[in-house]
Amino acid sequence: MTVIALPRVRRRAPVALGACLLSFAAFWWAQRAAHVSMIDLMVYRAEGETVRAGGDLYALRTTEAHLPTTYPPFAALLFTPLTLLDTSTMRTLATAGNLALLVVFVALSLRLVDHARVEGVWWASAAAVWCEPVWTTVRYGQINLLLGVLVLWDLTRRPGHRWAGVGIGLAAAIKLTPALFAVFLLVTGVVAYARRGPGGPWLRHVRGSAVAFAGATLLAACALPYDSWRFWSRMVFETGRVGLVEDTANQSLRGVLARLLHTTQPGLWWVATAAVAGSLGLGVAVAAELRGRRAWAVAACAVTALLISPVSWSHHWVWCVPMVLILGTRGRAAAVGAAQVTAAGTSLVFCSYALWWVPHGPGRLELRQTGAQLTLSALYEGAGLVFLTLIGVRLWRTYRTV
Repeated sequence: MTVIALPRVRRRAPVALGACLLSFAAFWWAQRAAHVSMIDLMVYRAEGETVRAGGDLYALRTTEAHLPTTYPPFAALLFTPLTLLDTSTMRTLATAGNLALLVVFVALSLRLVDHARVEGVWWASAAAVWCEPVWTTVRYGQINLLLGVLVLWDLTRRPGHRWAGVGIGLAAAIKLTPALFAVFLLVTGVVAYARRGPGGPWLRHVRGSAVAFAGATLLAACALPYDSWRFWSRMVFETGRVGLVEDTANQSLRGVLARLLHTTQPGLWWVATAAVAGSLGLGVAVAAELRGRRAWAVAACAVTALLISPVSWSHHWVWCVPMVLILGTRGRAAAVGAAQVTAAGTSLVFCSYALWWVPHGPGRLELRQTGAQLTLSALYEGAGLVFLTLIGVRLWRTYRTV
C-alpha cells in the first residue's frame, strides 16, 4: 500500500504548486488590469526620501491624497532603500515580495495547527490571495503581511529559542499594533506564575520583545532624534491623522460605532466598548495559551488587536488567513461540523468584498448608512467577535470536561 500511495503523495505538491502559480499569475494580471496605485508604497518611498534629505518626517504630505507619515521613525529608516529603485521596479518587487510573504504567512499559520504539509501551503495560498484584505494589501503596497510573518515567525519558535521575542519587538517598532502580542505574553506569564506554574518562558519571551523594540526605537532615535521626539511625545496620540474614523475601510469597533451612531467622535462609547472587548479578547487568548492552544491564542490576540485599535483598515485583516485555517482544521475529524461551516462563512465574509457594496467616499456618506448597509460595513468586526466567541465557548466546554 505504501509503495502505491507514495507516488500519489509526490504528485500532489507539484500540482498544488502549479495551481498556486496559476492563481498568482491571474492575481497579478488582475491587479495590473485594475491599474492599482500602490499609494501607500509611494508614501513609504517619500518617507525614505525625507529621511535621506534630512527633512521633517511628520510634516510630510505626499501623493495626490496628501497622505501623512503615521508609523514610528524606525519604519522610515527601513523605507530608505526604496529610494534607490525606480517606480516601476519598486512596484514589481513589492507585488512579488507580498506574494512570497503570503506563502510564508500561510505556512506559518498551518504550522500553528500542525498541518504544514507543502501541498496544503500551496493550495491555501492559491485561495488566500483573492481575499479582500490580501488584495488590498497588495493594491496599496502595504506591509501587513510582513508584520504578520514577523509575529508568526516569533510565535512558532520552540520555547526558549534564542531569538524569541525579536519578531514581535521589530513588528511593534515598525507599527505599534503588534505590541498587544507582547502584552498577551506578559499577562500569560504573570497568570501562570500566580498559579505557581512555570511563567518563565512567557516572561523571557516578553523580555526579548522589549529588548528588540527598545533597540530598534533607540536606533531610530539616534538617526532621527527630532522626528523620534516628535512622534513619541505628540504624533502617537493623534489618531485622527490616520484617516476618517467613520470610513467604511475602518473595520475596528471605533469605526462601527462611528457609523452606527452617525458621528465622527464615538468618544466614551468606543472607550467603554474597546475596554470590554480588549479585556475579554485578551482573556480568551491567555486562557487558550495556558491550555496549550497556541493557534487559538495567537489568532484571538490578533483579532482583539484589530477590534480595539482606533483604526483597523480592511487590509489590516490579513489575519483572516490564520482565522480560516484554524477554523477549517480544528474539527477535521467530524464529517461536517460547526468549525467547517464557520470557516466557510468566514471565508465568504472576507472574499465577498461586501463592505464596498455600501455608499462610501467623499461627502462622508458612511454617516448616513441604513441598517442593512451598517451590517455590511461591519462584517469584519462581526466575524472577529464570532471567532472570539467560538474559541471562548470551546475553552469553556473543555474546562467543564476536565
